[in-house]
Amino acid sequence: MKVDTVIVGSGTAGLSALREVRRYTEDFLLVNDGDWGTTCAAVGCMPSKALIEAANAFHRRNDFAEFGIRGAEAVRADIPAILARVRKMRDGFVKGPRTVPEKLGKRAVSGRARLLGPGRLDVGGVVISARAIILAPGSRPVVPAPWRAFGERILTTDSLFEQADLPRSIAVIGMGAIGVEIAQALARLGLDVAGFDTAEGLAGIDDSAVLAAFRPLVEAEMALHLGAPAKLEDAGGAIRVTGASGSFTADAVLAAVGRRPNIDGLGLDSLGVPLDDKGMPAINPATLRIGDLPVFLIGDANGYRPLLHETADEGHIAGRLAAPDATGTGLCRRTPLSIVFSSPQVARVGPSLSDLDETRIVSGSADFSKQARARMAQTAAGVLRVHAERETGRVLAAEMCVPAAEHLAHLLALAVEARMTVADMLAAPFYHPVLEEGLRSALRDVAKGVAGHGGSDMSDCKAIGHDALV
Repeated sequence: MKVDTVIVGSGTAGLSALREVRRYTEDFLLVNDGDWGTTCAAVGCMPSKALIEAANAFHRRNDFAEFGIRGAEAVRADIPAILARVRKMRDGFVKGPRTVPEKLGKRAVSGRARLLGPGRLDVGGVVISARAIILAPGSRPVVPAPWRAFGERILTTDSLFEQADLPRSIAVIGMGAIGVEIAQALARLGLDVAGFDTAEGLAGIDDSAVLAAFRPLVEAEMALHLGAPAKLEDAGGAIRVTGASGSFTADAVLAAVGRRPNIDGLGLDSLGVPLDDKGMPAINPATLRIGDLPVFLIGDANGYRPLLHETADEGHIAGRLAAPDATGTGLCRRTPLSIVFSSPQVARVGPSLSDLDETRIVSGSADFSKQARARMAQTAAGVLRVHAERETGRVLAAEMCVPAAEHLAHLLALAVEARMTVADMLAAPFYHPVLEEGLRSALRDVAKGVAGHGGSDMSDCKAIGHDALV
């Protein structure tokens, strides 16, 4: 069998690539092994955010008394009903991707693909020749082999949302972005939760000032055992998890220690290019091409930026560059942007602080524990840090743990992408009273250290001294 282009994987990256491939040909195959729903819609960002929204709504009862609202003690969380709503929403999100085989007909093939060389694949015993191949095989949760002996007591994000109910106590191992999100949500729903991680960090935070503000906020809701590998042992039907600062006996463990690219058995070794010790070829982020071959590796599987908006961009890039008349050296990637949907939310824009030359930057902060609008909403907590080029004032990066970080991060990403300066941002209007005034406070702090900043937005003026007039 011979076709122009084969796409392996029908997740976000694969479907994004398909859209671009169809600009130049209808002679293609989309091959997928397993469920046709995307990772994000089926088991990732969408169902997890539905769970988080329910948890945060329930958690708000703790603020009722402060607002003068009585009766919070009568509010309860119906976990089975919450999980049923999550699945109902999830089923709506995956409905579109799961219609792809029906819409494509014979051009959609269910089966496991294995490369036989740069232009050949085996799919279920059928050899397919193709001018271009786009690989988007996705990833799966990592579960260390010794943990598998605990059977169904080990949960992952692939299985968590399928539970009809949840046990009363859960240990979350891995306190990166996903682990922090889910652990806090479960704790807010009334479960007994403890978090474990080999590292001392949380949610992928790089800036020590942001981590110092964030850790006590998380620790107020659950026990944290950070800085040593977690050890699991059977405890008579439960699981005892021991970490750096003690142990926790749980009914179940959520493994959130990362995801593994689905490249085993894919046949990358048949391409004749060097592979690293994990079997991964080198990838140019601007082209996603493997070596100089018409073969592309995109999405979660290449591990570059495993976030939905990035994998969608990678599908776009690969689909464009897979065209027979494609020219150029690739497409520029967008400003890095990541958001953790904890409370307060964590976000990073641009490079991490550790990747910046601290001798050439100036940094500014805003303390959101004192931010007026956040105080009104009982969400006042966290810190925002903004980094700019000392000589020019160009905004380079930011990291934060603040309420509504998802919105502030987008404003900052726009500024970094547009190469705006601190003065440019301060020249824009800021309404009152809004959370964005915290961003203005950080920008004014940065402006004090920018060479020749010119006092834009009165940044060299003293504060008025009144919370209602900033």
